[in-house]
Amino acid sequence: MAPQPFNRRRPSHDPRLDRLVSAQLSRRRLLGGAGGLGLAGLLAACGTSGASTGGGSSAAALTPAQDVSADEAVVNWANWTLYLDYDDATKTYPSLEEFMAQSGLTVNYSEDVDGNDSYYGKVQAQLARGQDIGQDIVTLTDYMAARLIRQGYTQELDRANIPNAENLLANLRDVDFDPGRKHSLTWQSGFAGIAWNKEKVPGGLKSVSDLWSPELKGRVEVLDEMRDTMGLLMLEQGVDIAGAWGADEFGNAADLLAEQISSGQIRQVKGNSYKEDLVSEDALAVIGWSGDITQLNFEEGDKWEFAIPEAGGTLWSDNLLVPIGAPHKANAEQLMNHYYDPQVAATVAAYVNYICPVEGAREAMEGIDPTLVDNPLIFPTEEFMSNVSIFRTLDSDEEAELSAMFAETIGV
Repeated sequence: MAPQPFNRRRPSHDPRLDRLVSAQLSRRRLLGGAGGLGLAGLLAACGTSGASTGGGSSAAALTPAQDVSADEAVVNWANWTLYLDYDDATKTYPSLEEFMAQSGLTVNYSEDVDGNDSYYGKVQAQLARGQDIGQDIVTLTDYMAARLIRQGYTQELDRANIPNAENLLANLRDVDFDPGRKHSLTWQSGFAGIAWNKEKVPGGLKSVSDLWSPELKGRVEVLDEMRDTMGLLMLEQGVDIAGAWGADEFGNAADLLAEQISSGQIRQVKGNSYKEDLVSEDALAVIGWSGDITQLNFEEGDKWEFAIPEAGGTLWSDNLLVPIGAPHKANAEQLMNHYYDPQVAATVAAYVNYICPVEGAREAMEGIDPTLVDNPLIFPTEEFMSNVSIFRTLDSDEEAELSAMFAETIGV
């Protein structure tokens, strides 16, 4: 399949939010082959890796923090960058402003998550002691959500406080790392692929191998998310990342990655901050995430193009979780409920351009920006999904072995 580029204008603002602000609206698992699953199967599998993704088990059951939501009208939320509708003029998040006006709660929103493993490294010691990490909601990719749930580092959600959770797409309601969605809800799903500066790389890119062009030496960056970078490299080498493969296939891709790093072809291996290097033009081509590139084009003037490589891209989901020591669980649940309203979900999707997990959001998008209703980055078609795969489940031993191999390869 040919690469599939998408560059969108900034979508129009949700009329529901106009009374609050005047604004413009500015991550994986499967045991069978991804290509034959179709849209429903792929989305159902997104978030199903799980039960044994490394990290061990909690030594003793932790006690959830006392909920002081009734006394403290606040909720703290850690998310990734460019992952919520934002108004450049007022420097606010319109959907959060609406929630705060309706609920009377203050939301302290922070873009603290640059990578799953790096964030886990910062908070794991506190989580292991059941302490408050300063966040009532954290947003983490499937395999890391699986780890926190397995280790007992999350609180069980009270679905009575989240009636809109019934709007979760049917094929995302039951994932093997969290049966019945007792501890998590999908925030967004998306793709990893290749992206480039259209002016500096006028011929464009079709494959991961194109990143190794001599003209791009020292101006390439790849993600420090193992499943995405290694997934794309393995797909390029003909590996079905959703199927049966082992350390040998992973090692072959790791060897290639090491070669490109040591030769200076790859400038850096980074988390979300790779976007800053695209803006500065220190990086001209990357392995990156679909919504990030769309957002950069909104903010910086349509300078980049994103594509699913000819050999395929990866599919993943991020999830909302309440940490074990979070003291404002009921307030967090109110906030989750807000974002599962189809109109609000569509407002967010129009900005972030990731796959929206909320039933009814596609219909709501008609009134927000009709040009996005058929955008496959938000509401993907069966055809589009046929060229993406979900990195298969890793058991605990594989997770430890391959993570160590990847860390050694990228020098961390």
